[in-house]
Amino acid sequence: MSIITTLIIIAVLILVHEWGHFITARRIGIPVHEFSLGFGYRLFHIKKNGVEYSIRLIPLGGYVRMAGEEPGDMENPEGFNNRKPWEKMLVAVAGPFMNFVAALVIFIYIFSFIGIPIVSNEAVIGKIIKDKPAAAAGLKADDKILTVNETPVKSWNEFTEQLAQSQAGQVLNVKVNRNDQIVNLDITPGISSTTGLPEIGVLSKIDYEKQNIFTAVKIGFQRTYELTMLLFSGLGLLFSGGASVNELAGPVGITKLVGEAAQVGSVFLLSFTAFLSINLGILNLLPIPALDGSRIVFGLIEAIRRKPIEPEREGFIHWIGFMFLMLLIVIVTYNDIVRLIKG
Repeated sequence: MSIITTLIIIAVLILVHEWGHFITARRIGIPVHEFSLGFGYRLFHIKKNGVEYSIRLIPLGGYVRMAGEEPGDMENPEGFNNRKPWEKMLVAVAGPFMNFVAALVIFIYIFSFIGIPIVSNEAVIGKIIKDKPAAAAGLKADDKILTVNETPVKSWNEFTEQLAQSQAGQVLNVKVNRNDQIVNLDITPGISSTTGLPEIGVLSKIDYEKQNIFTAVKIGFQRTYELTMLLFSGLGLLFSGGASVNELAGPVGITKLVGEAAQVGSVFLLSFTAFLSINLGILNLLPIPALDGSRIVFGLIEAIRRKPIEPEREGFIHWIGFMFLMLLIVIVTYNDIVRLIKG
């Protein structure tokens, strides 16, 4: 299920990104030959108003094939290659820009229609994480914790304190109120690989406070800005050596994170989707050949030297960049699989 959810999320984010390129190119007057989701073998296509819309086998990207980008079509006066530098840069930046807009829209939707999540201090189970001790012992969502090893529990903080004081392998007798019936459960905590503390795999109850549309827009902008700055900070660490490529998540890692977010709830899944959208926007702005950032750089160079770089040379640079990105995907996917095997 996580794989399907991840593919849907990636497809939507790519669709939004490529639509930005597509609509901007069309508004400027650049003919578009193809709008594709994915790379490689074509699975499906339909032609409408002179544009071929296609879905391809590898769902890790997409592209808008415009006039003036291919051998034999370079001299097309309306094509991309013969456009002014600012027009080329506008088309390039439109894709990442739409990813930021998508993240903003998601946050506004969350805050206005679902609400800001507020962790409750009630000693009530909100979520049960599957394949964890609590699920195996039969604990259920909405169970109200009464005692842990005969010690009364009146709040979520008291409950977590009791768990923290336990030992791995120590059986905990947990008494709960379930639909006005007292249920006794024996739970053996495990150890969290993240914190190193005892865990049973439960989350507290979460209440949601809906915001009016004006407040939702304000908070949406704030959250989008904060995540953008956070991701730029992370990139800074990567380039400065403060972080390693081994810490990057690829398709497998993202699928795992999507599954974890989905278990927590729809708000967290939507928030993670917004995070991925901002991530996609920022990564595409990097001046790496084959990404939108390199097209912006080429546009700036053309504006300065008052003539474009030779199409063959630019195409070769983009090809090198594409090969680099494919190699990077292979590396991070390998690291994802190793982390998955090691748990």
